[in-house]
Amino acid sequence: MTVPATDPSAAAPLDIRRRRTLFRARHRGMRELDIVIGGYAEAHIADLDEAGLDMLEALLEVRDDEVFGWLVGRTPVAAAHDTPLWRAMTAFHAASLAAGR
Repeated sequence: MTVPATDPSAAAPLDIRRRRTLFRARHRGMRELDIVIGGYAEAHIADLDEAGLDMLEALLEVRDDEVFGWLVGRTPVAAAHDTPLWRAMTAFHAASLAAGR
């Protein structure tokens, strides 16, 4: 049986997943990454589909020092994480910095 898209219970698991992922994005442990990843997640979590959430959750599994190295250009982004989400997140952060936010 297929649940109609308008059924609120169909969206509930995805909404729960979004809330959990948003919390994790805001509370990584390294303040700089809380700002970059958490800021992007706050602005775009509602727009992420399951594939986008998969990418974000995979990124949240990477050690802080490794992600920070990618962010500041110390090391190249691992191929598995050089995704459209990573590029959108870093562009969002750069735009935020340029706008003084």
